[in-house]
Amino acid sequence: MKLRIIDGIIHALLWISLGLFWLNPPSYTHLKQTMKQIPIVKKLVNNKLVDKKIKNKKPSFEMIITDKPYDFVNVSLKERLTLLSAKIGQPIFIRIFKEEALLEIWIDTGSEYVHLKDYIICAFSGDLGPKLKEGDEQAPEGFYTVKKYQLNPNSKFHLSFNLGYPNRYDKAHKRTGSALMVHGNCVSIGCFAMTDEKIEEIYKLVEKALQKGQKSVHVHAYPFRMSEKNMSFYEGNEWYDFWVNLKEGYDYFESQKIPPTIKIENKRYEIYE
Repeated sequence: MKLRIIDGIIHALLWISLGLFWLNPPSYTHLKQTMKQIPIVKKLVNNKLVDKKIKNKKPSFEMIITDKPYDFVNVSLKERLTLLSAKIGQPIFIRIFKEEALLEIWIDTGSEYVHLKDYIICAFSGDLGPKLKEGDEQAPEGFYTVKKYQLNPNSKFHLSFNLGYPNRYDKAHKRTGSALMVHGNCVSIGCFAMTDEKIEEIYKLVEKALQKGQKSVHVHAYPFRMSEKNMSFYEGNEWYDFWVNLKEGYDYFESQKIPPTIKIENKRYEIYE
């Protein structure tokens, strides 16, 4: 008797469920959303990370969000140029950071310079701080320019270009030295050395930009990324006042994305638009 009652209740519940489904069926859109979630990833568009929906081959209920910084080191130069609709030969701008052992290249897109690619510096000698004299094995810090005559395709270090040290600022401070380069062969006595493979890309970008009409390629060499946090950390360093002066050029480019006009007045760098 009890089994018949339980069996009757189960059948009644089944009929009620079917009736409710018939009266209020789920929408097609709801079924699609239930069966398959579309993950969101970050995609680089116009050099900015934006959300973009993509379809998976297999249904997934997991939302995938990546917030990692864009990898300017391992991405290929060809891929970056394609992504930016840029070409080798457009004007470029170079920044060097000693502490991070990084050489950045920015490319002129018409209205501003856009971050093109980063290269790991294979070797440089000395410590943080400027080069002072011939033989101190220090790599320079400051604002330099590279022109056609400073390129050396026959360098014993594979390929090289001279940074133009000492510049007028260095000379005003009676600093000496010569032949301070960015070159290949991964060895350094005061230079910024790259692997041969990487110097080939860097050299080509510099050479073609100069051949296409850029009068000079500006190279800004810094001890480190000149954020407020980093500056605060090095406040007691003997070169702090010098770095404060360099930071003016760093901040200008960070805000404007155009290399500033730099003059030497009263033995210091003056930054102009």
